[in-house]
Order: sequence, then C-alpha cells, then structure tokens
Amino acid sequence: MALEAEMEESLDDGPVRAGRKANPIRRCLATGERKPQSEMIRFVVGPDNQVVPDLKAVLPGRGMWLSATAECIKTACKRSLFAKAARARVVAPDDLAQRIEALLVQRCLNWLAQANRAGEAVAGFEKVRSALKAARAGVVLAASDGAADGRQKIRALAGELLVVDLLTAEELGGVFGRDHRVHVLITPGGLADGFASDAARLKGFRHTAPSEE
Repeated sequence: MALEAEMEESLDDGPVRAGRKANPIRRCLATGERKPQSEMIRFVVGPDNQVVPDLKAVLPGRGMWLSATAECIKTACKRSLFAKAARARVVAPDDLAQRIEALLVQRCLNWLAQANRAGEAVAGFEKVRSALKAARAGVVLAASDGAADGRQKIRALAGELLVVDLLTAEELGGVFGRDHRVHVLITPGGLADGFASDAARLKGFRHTAPSEE
C-alpha cells in the first residue's frame, strides 16, 4: 500500500492549466524525491501503449514524472515502473534515455537558433569576451570538446553567469552556419531563459569531462 501511495504522488491528472501554479512540486517515480516540475520530465502513455516523453508537459492524459537524469529513466525502464504506475501494459524502449538526451539537445539548439535569428546571440571568443567585458549578462556557452584553457578563460570572464558546456563545437557551429563554434553568449531574455531551463535538464543526461583547473 505504501508503494502504491508513493506512485500515486508521481502521477498527475493532466498538464497544468492556465491559472494554476506554473512550477508545482512533483514526485519522482524512480527515487521518490520531490522536485519542482521544471527539473523533471513528464511521460504519458500513447494510444499504442508506448511511453511518450512530454518535454513541454502539455500532452493530454495522466502524466508520470521522473527526475531529469539518465539514471532515473533507465531505472524506470528496468523496473517496469511505467507499467506499474499506469496499471497497464506499457512499452518503454531500451534506448529511452538516449532518445530523451537527443530531444533535449535539439531543444537547446532550437533556443540558440531562435536567439541567433533575433540578434540575441554572439559567437566567437573575441565577441563573447567583448560582450562580457561590457558587463552584458546572459548565458555563456563553451563547447564541451573545446580546449580546457579556453573554457577556463571564459569561465573567469563570465564570473557568476551561467556557463553551459554540454554541447559540442560541431553542434554549436551548425546553428551559426559554421563547421564549429567554441564560445557563444545568449543575451538576457526569454530565449536565454528557455535555453537555460532545457540545458539544466540536459545536464542529467550528458556529462562533460572535468576541465583541468
């Protein structure tokens, strides 16, 4: 009974409607930990009984919540937690964690592409350094496969600003029509906030090698 009660707390009756609390606390189906919805991933069961990740938390149907980490997703698949929570036959692909990582990467790149089109992003070490020296705020991006000393320099210039080093130079470069980009800055605003939100969840799936500091 206790396990059933815990699972019940990990479910919702549908996406958050306008006027309700925008970032409610949810319970992770795998760990039982309670976290803000923004730090988690919602899942629903599709018409074909397949588990569907609902990254925007807008799909109809009863939702199941997991912390945004590859470990939690793999645990849920291994222990058949989606089926237990839904009390029905549910199919979860073995590579669900990898699929979610790819979706989060694409969401981050989409935010960055929108920022670039809106003139709210600059790329290249000198441009980023100039923006930071001019005390412009925002989100700083450093390619995960960039040189360690370059990441250290940018972190030093960024100060207390958020520095995200989860995307590769090739992924960043594709947004700007180049083979690669190592340093990027998104200026303050809704696009920077959206990028930061999805990057925070991506961190639970994509880890970078520790820099040599």
